[in-house]
Amino acid sequence: MTERLRFRPHHRLRSTRDFDRVYGQKQRTSDANVLIYMARNDLPWSRVGFSISRKHGNSVVRHRLRRLLREAFRLSLTDLPAGWDFVLIPKDGAEPTVEALQASLKTLTKRVARRAE
Repeated sequence: MTERLRFRPHHRLRSTRDFDRVYGQKQRTSDANVLIYMARNDLPWSRVGFSISRKHGNSVVRHRLRRLLREAFRLSLTDLPAGWDFVLIPKDGAEPTVEALQASLKTLTKRVARRAE
């Protein structure tokens, strides 16, 4: 039986200090769906934070984007490199699907992790 993938509280970035540290590392990459900032966190798991500005729409639209990003992160958690903090920023434009966001997360995180090594 496979272990259920759950989005636990320890998988979230919460403090402003953590967000500032990730932004300060300046390790980023993007594609048509999402911009990802990454920084090492010295933990055995990865954490994620979201930054969705008002230019994407009202709160209903922004929370939908946040739910899509969180679900994509949750589903691809085992495929992402461990020990990293991610800040995900959706690109302005078309409505992405969970599958497209999952593919973006996998390729972009591996690209930045390879570059950082």
